[in-house]
Amino acid sequence: DGELLASGSDDFTTFLWRPASTKKSVCRLQGHQRPINALAFSPDGRLLASASFDGSVRLWQGTDGKFVCALRGHVGPVYQLGWSGDSRLVVSGSRDSTMKVWEVRTRKLKFDLPGHAV
Repeated sequence: DGELLASGSDDFTTFLWRPASTKKSVCRLQGHQRPINALAFSPDGRLLASASFDGSVRLWQGTDGKFVCALRGHVGPVYQLGWSGDSRLVVSGSRDSTMKVWEVRTRKLKFDLPGHAV
């Protein structure tokens, strides 16, 4: 079974797991400077997004956990993540009362939506 799970922690790390084949983690993803608040795999499974109290969103390869990029722009902790159905956009919600829509291909901010309390 190739099912992959992700878990984030207060120790600033994320682990990838294949629970059907082993009880040991597949890999440890490091880079956030504060605890992890949210994780979300893209619908196509190619990417994993992580959100943190450090105000950033990080993208990782969904199969091996290799770091892709950090998306920065929030001025507060990031609490929520979501993906567009086609995996082209990732949205992040922050304590700074904004929702930011990021284009995955360019790794750039596409829309900044103020006034959204998380």
